[in-house]
Amino acid sequence: MSVHETQPATAPESRPTRRIDFGQFGLAAFMVVVGIYTIIDAAGLEVGFADPVGPRVFPYVIGAGLVLVGALLAVATARGSQPEPEEGEDVDLSSSADWLTVLKLVTVLLFTVATVNLLGWAISGAVLFAGAAWALGSRTLVRDVIVGLVLAVASWYAFYVGLGIPLTPGVLDGIL
Repeated sequence: MSVHETQPATAPESRPTRRIDFGQFGLAAFMVVVGIYTIIDAAGLEVGFADPVGPRVFPYVIGAGLVLVGALLAVATARGSQPEPEEGEDVDLSSSADWLTVLKLVTVLLFTVATVNLLGWAISGAVLFAGAAWALGSRTLVRDVIVGLVLAVASWYAFYVGLGIPLTPGVLDGIL
C-alpha cells in the first residue's frame, strides 16, 4: 500500500455503554464501614487472663473479612463486573405478594416471642418450626412438630452445653 492509498472505512466499534452500578458501590462501602466498626468495637472488649484466645478474635476475623470482601467488591465493580440475573428463578414478578402467608408467619413469630419465657425454648422453638412449615404449605403436621422438637431441644443443648448460654427451659425446667 502506498502512502496515498487509503484503507477502507470501518464501522465504528460498537461497545456497550458501561453503566456505573452505584448499588454495588454502596454495598461495598457499607461492608467496609461495618467491618471497620466491628474491628474498632472489638478493640474495646475486655480480655481475661485465663482465656488464651480472648473475645476479640472472632470480631476481628469477621471485621477483617467484611473489609476485604467490601474492597474486592468495589474493585470488581470498578472493573466493570455486573451481577447477572438468575435464569432459573421461578418467581412470577407480575403476581402480588401472598399476604395470607406473610400474616401466618408473623403470627407464628409473635406467638413464639410472647411464649418463649413461659413455655421455654424447646416448646416455643418446636411451635415456631412447625408453624412456619405450616404457613409455607407443609401438610405433615406430626412430622413437622417432631422435627421442630428435635431441632429446638438440640439447639437448646448446643447453647447450654456447647456455648454456656442458658436458654429458658420454661415449663420443662428440671426435665432438660
